[in-house]
Amino acid sequence: MKYLIVVLMVLSFTSRAQILNVESLRKVTDTSGWSGSANLNLALKRNVNDFVTLGSDIHIQYKMNKHLVLLKNDVAFQKIEGEDFDNSLVSHLRYNYRFHPRIAWEAFVQGQYNKVNLIKFRGLTGTGPRFKLTNSEKYKLYLGTLAMFEYEEVDDGITPFQRTLRGSTYFSFSFYPSDRVSLVSTTYYQPRFKEFSDYRISSESSLLVEIFKNFALETTYLFVYDAVPAIGIPKSQYNLSTGFTFSFD
Repeated sequence: MKYLIVVLMVLSFTSRAQILNVESLRKVTDTSGWSGSANLNLALKRNVNDFVTLGSDIHIQYKMNKHLVLLKNDVAFQKIEGEDFDNSLVSHLRYNYRFHPRIAWEAFVQGQYNKVNLIKFRGLTGTGPRFKLTNSEKYKLYLGTLAMFEYEEVDDGITPFQRTLRGSTYFSFSFYPSDRVSLVSTTYYQPRFKEFSDYRISSESSLLVEIFKNFALETTYLFVYDAVPAIGIPKSQYNLSTGFTFSFD
């Protein structure tokens, strides 16, 4: 069994979480036009149960002058404890308008479903500024401070549906030691405005090593903490994945 676990971790292509790391989707480019990435994936993860995930992940980006549009669609089919198949879905659309060399305004909508975490449906829409803190080409620092409306239905048989306002503050660090190596680390903090003890934290770090043009080896570690999850779901979860990513531009 331990050898199977090692093989599955090596084949793992992506990680999924309750909080989507949008920074990992941004493709650094100075030219206008289409770019993005796509992959199929196989992963072994553990939270409440041990399960194998099969899925697809598509990211498309369009840039034109001061405008940037990001589209993310992530679908997974999960086999839990060797028995039933469950599934998850995250769809995210984001628009950026850069009105200052160091400041952009963001707006987004997102819908997701995750049976393992008992999320029957979670809808988000939000907006706010994004600040570029450095001008270096070797490393980049960003800070975002958004407000968002959340509608959530959980399938634990107890918790009623939620309509609430949350903040979403994130700090992102990107390091490019060479043309073939990049490191991106992002941490999100999302408190509920009416009750700050109800918050989520997500931290994700990815190391990307280009093997040849548009094809790279990627290793990602993800940690998520939800102070008020659905009944029966642990407050903290993690995922470590290593695999290959194909990008296009």
